[in-house]
Amino acid sequence: MIELTETTTTSTGGCCLPGLAPRIDATAARALSDDLGILGHPIRLQILDMLAQSDGHVCVCDLEGALPVKQPTVSHHLKLLREAGLIDCERKGLWAYYFVKRDALAALRGRILGALDAVR
Repeated sequence: MIELTETTTTSTGGCCLPGLAPRIDATAARALSDDLGILGHPIRLQILDMLAQSDGHVCVCDLEGALPVKQPTVSHHLKLLREAGLIDCERKGLWAYYFVKRDALAALRGRILGALDAVR
């Protein structure tokens, strides 16, 4: 009778490139993924573009009129951009006026470019 036993070996890499490992750790990869994720929708990119064109505040009615989606979708993307800290708003009467937080957008750009430079 033949007895089969299972053995496990700890591998430190593949067979072709031993020692190959990511240069970006899991925490940095998650942070980069989150940063890219907030930019990963065309409506959010269009909102950021329109807000960045303005030196002042943009009424939500103007954003809704310029985008090819309905108001609830615009509101959803505005909420995500606010939660990410890239935009903010001020209420005046019934309307909300949005503006880009240029320092936050510049910091995001710097984080993304720095992370991508590290992966070269």
